[in-house]
Amino acid sequence: MPPAENGAVKNGLIGPSEAMRVNVVKVLEDSDFHYVRHLCDDHAGWQSVYAKKARQVWMKPVADSSFNMIKARAEFPDVPASVAYDVLQDPAYRQKWDKYVAKTDDIGIINPYNDLCYYALSSMSPIKPRDFVMQRSWLDIGSEKYICSHSVCHDKYPPLKGYVRGTVHLTGYFVREMGSGCQLTYITHSDPRGKLPTWLVNRLTKTIAPRLIKKLHKACLNYPAWKEANRPHWKPWINPDQQSTYARIDLKECQPTDYEDTIIDESTLEASVNDENDDDN
Repeated sequence: MPPAENGAVKNGLIGPSEAMRVNVVKVLEDSDFHYVRHLCDDHAGWQSVYAKKARQVWMKPVADSSFNMIKARAEFPDVPASVAYDVLQDPAYRQKWDKYVAKTDDIGIINPYNDLCYYALSSMSPIKPRDFVMQRSWLDIGSEKYICSHSVCHDKYPPLKGYVRGTVHLTGYFVREMGSGCQLTYITHSDPRGKLPTWLVNRLTKTIAPRLIKKLHKACLNYPAWKEANRPHWKPWINPDQQSTYARIDLKECQPTDYEDTIIDESTLEASVNDENDDDN
């Protein structure tokens, strides 16, 4: 059955719990996953900005933010939901299909279904690279699978030199079984910091999001053969007993930190990013 809804509705509005706030390290509640499902399935207030070949992208403004929330959805009739979920969870495979992932570190676990990770992302020239410390939370209830992330702090992971520390208010993947295939929905609301030009925000909305879905589909098709040759039984996101050697998160090391923020003005950059930079090549 779907995640419990208690706690998700306040004053008639569906919203997240405190656990989903930036810089809060806390186990997510069932109501938070319901909130993510609501964002994915309810299109009221969203503007369609892309629809092609069974891939759709929407955006909507967010109060007190200069950046829109983005939602992308596609159906993968030839990909079981379990495979899509594994692809999204497997950090070793991520660097095989996502060329923008420069570095990942597993910082530690809060419990078997919530952890902290560090991500350093390269970028399309001439945009500066970004890095993030994120809490990831996941839930698998069979026909529906969720992965949610938001930005937090950790003493051992200050901003990497040469990178801009970005803030992820919410990123979520919602995978729903559809016969032998699945439907995948991706939502994100992020502040990349710096001063990004309007053309880039538009491009991310209308171009990068659907191409991410396209790349993810291709990655899903290739995953079973790759996994068979790369520790096929190692899936700690499904098997908590495989997490026995993982570090435990000390909440004392996760206090909110105001890093010295050097604002990098990228507003004068020209729209020089060509299609091949974010294609499937």
